[in-house]
Amino acid sequence: MFLDHSSNSRKNGNIAKRSGISSLLLILAIFFLCPSVHLFANDAKQAENKGELSLPEWKKKAAEYARILSGVKWTPVADTMPWKAGYFEKGVEYSGVPYSGVSTVGRYIGFEIYLKTFLAAVENPQSVLYTETLKGRVSKATTYYGLVCSNFTSYAYQCTYWYTALIHIPPFRKGLELVEPHDAQAVEVGDFIYTPPREGTRSGVHVELITEVVKKNGVVTHVRIEDSWPKTTRNQLRPTANFNSHIKARARRVYRITDIDLWREENRAENYLFPNYAEDSATPKINRVLLLDLGDWVPYNKEDTVKINVMDRDSQGVKSLVIKRGEQLIEEIPLEGPGIIERTFAECGDYTAHCVMKDGSLSQACEFSICELDLKLSKDTLKLSEPYEVEFSSNNLKVVMAHISKVDGKYKVWINDEDRKNGKFNIPANLIDSEGRTRIWLFGENKYGRLKKEKAVMAIK
Repeated sequence: MFLDHSSNSRKNGNIAKRSGISSLLLILAIFFLCPSVHLFANDAKQAENKGELSLPEWKKKAAEYARILSGVKWTPVADTMPWKAGYFEKGVEYSGVPYSGVSTVGRYIGFEIYLKTFLAAVENPQSVLYTETLKGRVSKATTYYGLVCSNFTSYAYQCTYWYTALIHIPPFRKGLELVEPHDAQAVEVGDFIYTPPREGTRSGVHVELITEVVKKNGVVTHVRIEDSWPKTTRNQLRPTANFNSHIKARARRVYRITDIDLWREENRAENYLFPNYAEDSATPKINRVLLLDLGDWVPYNKEDTVKINVMDRDSQGVKSLVIKRGEQLIEEIPLEGPGIIERTFAECGDYTAHCVMKDGSLSQACEFSICELDLKLSKDTLKLSEPYEVEFSSNNLKVVMAHISKVDGKYKVWINDEDRKNGKFNIPANLIDSEGRTRIWLFGENKYGRLKKEKAVMAIK
């Protein structure tokens, strides 16, 4: 039997068309007669973003600057770069900068060298990242370049020098408050998590930065935490339950900086050459023909040997190595092929090193500076109730700060133009409040980075 359904099909089609038209008219009526309905989704989205949009600019920058350090990617070219439990693997890509409390021995990324200086050193198998280890020499230190948690947060908070984790909070810092309630629903971008010392010790202090708060229908669902931690900087997006468990363990507290200038005091990156966020966020062109033992774009102490590794990674053929101070030719060294050239330099200044290739072309130049920095203590002991004079000298560096370090406190003296003119500064009377061995660090900076010099004195009553 053959049945013709064409008539029914046409009827059903007409009914569908009329139904579709009616639905469309209904939607249009709702759209025009009830504007609140069609604006609801947009309003909801605006409500979601309201908190982020109302953030002060410095908090937005804090998250952005933290991501510079946690998001950088690099791959070791040798298997001798140390970390706490072994070595970074050659050929494996890592995210974030290494964890290493380099103290006065190594250099802190962002504060004392550019991020690109570290990245250049990564590409040189004969750099200090692979040939030096700070294990056993400095507590919490492994790699020659690195950061610890307080460097990371201080960098994000746009400080020119790091505040140690212990003094991120009152009574050492002002312009902040505890976040209440102690829950994910109350936090915002720019807050930090403080982990106090373990009971009966001074160890275990830690700080972490909140860089993102994710909401759905006005309710926080996830919180992103970034911090410096072995092996490298961490970036963790935690669900609220996980976040709440984290902040309620180890007596942790969440703090909010309400006045960034009061919290930083004079410790402001915008008044100094470092950190340089523009340089650190840019993608550098790493030299493939030669690199320095310290990487590239870096200052050396005058007494240090500069080790230039001519690698010729693309096998173009090298003819000679040319070293200049400014525009003045210092030396041209004939080359038979790749190898390490070591030199010390008698005069301070800004130097370059490049290769002349076999075809007569010139390679990219490495840039470095030769500098002097010294300090002289006026007496063998520092009397707490009296000012204490420190003399200093520098060449090709601008002295910017002195850091006085004791077990129970950290103190800073900011060097002004008058101090630099006189070549000395005073540690004010009663700045240091306890007896004992006191370390004085002097910092100088130029366009390539910072150098530091340390001496110790005994503080007495």
